[in-house]
Amino acid sequence: MNTSPRNLLACFSTIAWLAAAASPVSRAADAASVTAFTHARLIDGNGGPALENATLVIDASRILAVGPAATTPAPAGATVIDAHGQTIMPGLLTAHSHLGVSKGAAGPAPENYSRENVAAQLLQYESYGVLGVMSLGLNRDEAYTWRDEQKVGKFEGADMFLADRGIGVVSGAPPFPLKIDQVYRPTNADEARAAVTESAARHPDLLKIWVDDLFGSAPKMAPEIYQTAINTAHAAFDEAHKHNLRVAAHVFYLADAKALVKAGLDVIAHSVRDVPVDAEFIALLKEKAVPYIPTLTLDEAQFIYAEHPAFMDDPFFVQAVDPGLLASWLTPEYASKMAANPNTPKNKAASETGRKNVKTLHDAGVTIALGTDSGALPTRVQGWFEHRELQLLVAAGLKPMDAIVCATRNAAQVIGVGADRGTLEPGKRADFLVLAANPLDDIRNTTKLVAIYHTGKKIEPRVKADDAKVAAK
Repeated sequence: MNTSPRNLLACFSTIAWLAAAASPVSRAADAASVTAFTHARLIDGNGGPALENATLVIDASRILAVGPAATTPAPAGATVIDAHGQTIMPGLLTAHSHLGVSKGAAGPAPENYSRENVAAQLLQYESYGVLGVMSLGLNRDEAYTWRDEQKVGKFEGADMFLADRGIGVVSGAPPFPLKIDQVYRPTNADEARAAVTESAARHPDLLKIWVDDLFGSAPKMAPEIYQTAINTAHAAFDEAHKHNLRVAAHVFYLADAKALVKAGLDVIAHSVRDVPVDAEFIALLKEKAVPYIPTLTLDEAQFIYAEHPAFMDDPFFVQAVDPGLLASWLTPEYASKMAANPNTPKNKAASETGRKNVKTLHDAGVTIALGTDSGALPTRVQGWFEHRELQLLVAAGLKPMDAIVCATRNAAQVIGVGADRGTLEPGKRADFLVLAANPLDDIRNTTKLVAIYHTGKKIEPRVKADDAKVAAK
């Protein structure tokens, strides 16, 4: 039995809620806050078969019961919602995205990192059913104030998780204009150690490092920098979460990914995209239990809009994108520009290699978690990108149920909140989506949102199921 503080807390939480559910006095007093969703198809996020004709019971912000209708009746006095013909699944989570970097059609700029912009982006994620967002680097210090406000209901939208500023490279990645307090760029091991120590004092949820040469156009992080960063992070005990600070890395090359895992890296935050993964890499990831975030949407977005795929006519996509930006993507000039870009064939090759590698790793038993890099550039559309990532995972060869697990249970574990969300189980948060159609039949049905429930509060989808359509592949 795992007796870590995190797992014990989850057990105690579940016991407390189940005890409350079993108490006639408590149920009579709280009946007005209890809601039962009946006759639904239920996907719990653990990967097992969907439960047909299921009942889900919530009490305000928490799940009280989940089970077959025959053995899980709606409590007396509860509000009953008949979900016949609908599917309930956990809310989506992204373990790799960014907040406050871009704004509308505007690319990365220091002035974009504002309370107003971050709040608007979190609301967009939430309205697309993405209920938790790991902002994986480039965060200014005031974001911790906003994170604290969220915990007491004063900052709305998807739940925000922070990887602090992150550790980058002088004249290298991340290649954006940023404020000085959005990224560290150490030049030696001592500076890397100081940067991580300062980050750890703010109690981030993860730490981000960038190890990539941007198609050979920039210097790569030196091994002494990333080794020091990882060692320092692991030595920093985080009282807020009762674990050592974990490190995720931006990578591209297989050789770098191997070296980082050997150095103690905790999370691979992008696909390996230069060559097929090999048996050594698979063995390393499994031996050290390192999860892999493929971010397939990142590479596709570098070229796909110039090809005008059918999804660009879908209201679910259209309403997520700045209108001026969308109009520019539909012009002949944009298509010509992308055709002439020397990186376009490189991005297409990287996209194909990334898809093949995620299928290989998944089949080998490596933990795959959903992340998209949404928000880093205007092309990486927040909220919509997460649904597109599910589609690309299935196109890569994963089954719809496997892709859903990547976006729920696995992403929650990478973020560090698996004890509280990511699956539909008694005691966990009431974070779930109600869909008009079955995503196990067609993964694109995750876009057919009827309702979103975030900590038990009903949220209206940006695009409702009646207005959405399933675009051709």
